[in-house]
Amino acid sequence: MERNDCLHSINACVIIPTYNNAKTLRKLIDGVLVYTPRIIIVNDGSTDETPAIIQQYPNLCIENHSVNQGKGKAIRTGFAKALEKGFDYALTIDSDGQHYPDDIPHFVKEIEENGEALIIGSRNMTQEGIPKGSSFGNKFSNFWFRVETGIDLTDTQSGFRLYPIKKLQNIRFFTTKYEFEIEIIVRAAWRGIPVKNIPIKVLYDKTERVSHFRPYKDFARITVVNTILVTIAFLYIKPRDYFRKYKKKGFKRFFLEDFLHSDDSPSKKSFSVALGVFIGLSPFWGFQTALAIFLAIFFKLNKLISFAFSNVSLPPLIPFIVYGGCKTGNFLIGKGDLNLQWDDFESYKDMAGQNIKEYILGSFTLAFIGSLLAGIISYLFLNVRKNKVSSF
Repeated sequence: MERNDCLHSINACVIIPTYNNAKTLRKLIDGVLVYTPRIIIVNDGSTDETPAIIQQYPNLCIENHSVNQGKGKAIRTGFAKALEKGFDYALTIDSDGQHYPDDIPHFVKEIEENGEALIIGSRNMTQEGIPKGSSFGNKFSNFWFRVETGIDLTDTQSGFRLYPIKKLQNIRFFTTKYEFEIEIIVRAAWRGIPVKNIPIKVLYDKTERVSHFRPYKDFARITVVNTILVTIAFLYIKPRDYFRKYKKKGFKRFFLEDFLHSDDSPSKKSFSVALGVFIGLSPFWGFQTALAIFLAIFFKLNKLISFAFSNVSLPPLIPFIVYGGCKTGNFLIGKGDLNLQWDDFESYKDMAGQNIKEYILGSFTLAFIGSLLAGIISYLFLNVRKNKVSSF
């Protein structure tokens, strides 16, 4: 082991993706070498003096892109090389001079003390010299990361990070530029990998720092990626997580812990029940779970209760719900008998399609009545139980 190799204990290396940062690259490499010789430099098609500089470090691992392919692609190339060399972790550090290599030991210490995680260095974005655009962009990114994962971070855009690359190698990524740093932390969180911040120092030297971030084009790309990730989060990830949580607990444990013994008030619980039943009986097939969770978040209700009761439309009950919606809608419109066959459940989709106006009107009516009754009953039940418990 090298005397100055502080990354040896966690089997990590440092990846330096670089593109036309010749002014600050040599200083950064020398600074990192104080802490470890395990360095992978990815030259992403630089056209300045970068190739000449990295040739002065023949003992380091050098990967070259013939043309510029984007920061995300450079990091992914570094990951592939690090995995090939058998590393468990890869620490990325930007080559524009804003990061201090003497913060490297803090990442190692965090892993040693608290276990495996994806760690992002958190910059003090309020200090003097931080561009206003960077501060706004970071707040924007933090907000969407919280929406997508439920995790609250102070800095999601810092490029000074420690990745558990062996845990990430089977995840499929679609981005190759700056937005990759958003995609990877969101997908890591979805896989259950802890994502956290630790404080780091930051330097913004306008005389030397060269940023290749294009405010309009790259911000637009990041916005598109966040839109896609939010859609995936609400249509698949959040319903999946709530289903796993509900399934793991089982109905009895859910009823005791989340419905009876949670700290939420009876009114909040009953509104959560009503919301779940309303969405479950409404004609939002395929989107009911996502809608229940989204609206529970929006109205600050109990998400697990709303999710659980949205499953009132279980597959065996769907024909009955569709039949009831069509019959109710037909009655409200005042048409003659639709001659629907109660026992012909195989054609319930055709039943709804051929009587779409009646079905939509009737299902919303049943959803309103059902949610109102469910909310009132659960509120009365919870209040009676609360009074009995408090009387002891």
